[in-house]
Amino acid sequence: MLIKRPSDILDSEITDRRLFENRRAFITRSGVGLAAGAALWHGLTSPARAARSSTNTALAGLPSALSTDEAKTDYQSVTTYNNFYEFGTGKDDPARNAGRMAVRPWTVSVEGLAGKPRTFDIDDLIKLAPLEERIYRMRCVEGWSMVIPWVGFPLAALLKEVDPLGSAKYVEFLTHYDREIMTRRPVLDWPYGEGLRMDEALHPLTLLAVGLYGETLPNQNGAPVRLVVPWKYGFKSAKSIVTIRLTEKQPPTAWNRAAPQEYGFYSNVNPEVSHPRWSQATERRIGELRRRPTLMFNGYGEQVASLYQGMDLRKHY
Repeated sequence: MLIKRPSDILDSEITDRRLFENRRAFITRSGVGLAAGAALWHGLTSPARAARSSTNTALAGLPSALSTDEAKTDYQSVTTYNNFYEFGTGKDDPARNAGRMAVRPWTVSVEGLAGKPRTFDIDDLIKLAPLEERIYRMRCVEGWSMVIPWVGFPLAALLKEVDPLGSAKYVEFLTHYDREIMTRRPVLDWPYGEGLRMDEALHPLTLLAVGLYGETLPNQNGAPVRLVVPWKYGFKSAKSIVTIRLTEKQPPTAWNRAAPQEYGFYSNVNPEVSHPRWSQATERRIGELRRRPTLMFNGYGEQVASLYQGMDLRKHY
């Protein structure tokens, strides 16, 4: 059943009911008033750019023909308004709390059904392939969107290095989890896990991002390396990856395990399939006041629709 809601409620305020209730209780305990909350929401649309962290360094990428020419979301919003539940369920929690995570040293282990399994040091990983700037649309399942200039290289370049076996049908991604610095609340089953079908992982649009806006990734955006799959809802793009595993069977994923009736394995952006509690037909672009129609596959249908030929995308949501 689709629950209708007043049109003046921001889509960015929509999230899993359990998380919403936890977040509301946290705000109440912290004594955050309505005025402070209003200031936060209005501040997100400000064109002012947030001060860069002293730990961020320049990271140039070659322009890519796969980039959109849409206006980019301002740096401040990209780096202060996002979901990274390991550091809190509020949109501003990651920017406030993720700085405690050390991103050097860092390794990414690629294992499973690979002819040449290997562990990559992050600094070697960054040099694995020429870096590109990919300006992608990002659509959150909650109904808000951004346009982000990522810096990275195709995931396919990394997979080529490890020589996937013919029996490898899926790619699983496991993210960093440290109980000492991350939430211990059972918001999800930690560590966060995601997965793609092998052909999705090898698609030219699928990116391993190591930077944004011409700099290394801020911690709150998934430093030092994250996945970006622009035709899927944002939660599919795992942050702070430590393990990539090639498997024969479809791997379990965090949100599908938590609420399978709401979050499927594929999670392709689809305006025709509503979330059980809200429509996906429109979205609010951060920095804009008016809603805009949501595009099938987030506007990347020409490139990716063939991956799902013959599939019932209402069943395989």
